[in-house]
Amino acid sequence: MNPRKLTPSMSLLLAFDASARHLSFTRAAQDLHLTQSAVSRQVQALEALLGVPLFVRDQRKITLTGAGSTYHREVAAALQRIRNGSLQAIASQSGSGSLHLAALPTFASKWLLPRLNDFYRQHPGILVHVHSRIGQFDLDQAGMDAAIGVGDGTWPGLVSHRLMDEVLLPVISPALRLEQPLRTPADLLEHLLLVVATRSSAWPQWFAQQGLPASRLRLGPQFELTSHLIQAVASGIGVGLLPSFLVEDELKKGTLELAFDLPLASGYTYYLFVRPEQLTLPSVATFSDWLARQAI
Repeated sequence: MNPRKLTPSMSLLLAFDASARHLSFTRAAQDLHLTQSAVSRQVQALEALLGVPLFVRDQRKITLTGAGSTYHREVAAALQRIRNGSLQAIASQSGSGSLHLAALPTFASKWLLPRLNDFYRQHPGILVHVHSRIGQFDLDQAGMDAAIGVGDGTWPGLVSHRLMDEVLLPVISPALRLEQPLRTPADLLEHLLLVVATRSSAWPQWFAQQGLPASRLRLGPQFELTSHLIQAVASGIGVGLLPSFLVEDELKKGTLELAFDLPLASGYTYYLFVRPEQLTLPSVATFSDWLARQAI
């Protein structure tokens, strides 16, 4: 296929993007400081190049076709990445810039964000845009520069920087402890045991570590988000196994208590994953260095 057909000119894509956002050639023209007829001609030229109608036109309005809607999602994301890349290139000369970071929701809210002000104090010219993501995904397609994830450090196409190992602690609400006192680890066999869905084997491992049979466990509901598990434990639904660094505040405030000071190494580690081409970008390199110091 002719490469030109797959790589329309920027003027055609900008005209299409503005028209798709406003669903109006007139308003798109105002955005682009062009005439309405010029925008309309550029959109028609793009449709002719692709051989696909992108808009349905009537006398009063335009609407996107199915193909046009799909195409706009891709084009809008690509144009935003180009704008971000241009800003990064310009900012790199002044020691400023920004980065788009994907992070596990609870990790971001409970660990990263409380520390981020320290980063801004040291590097006021760099902005960190934090996005919530769970699991692996295509960073390039999502417009992310880096991601914080948990696992074994393997993420195809990305470079990993180790942050910290995950240690799980059994925690309980003070009210539930009063209602059902705990004297020995075996007493937990009488409690409803809560866990994050991705750690479904954690409680059997914890009981095995204590030399107790896992066959008698009362496993309760599982939660996709660690923040939901924390809330469930705090409300007294059951006892939870939670990463130690994510319940520091609750343990200090007394909203949660250690059921027993018997930690379990989960075998998982938190990593910063970076796209290789972003490694030398000043904003990413600076943030990576700062994050590594925080995780010590």
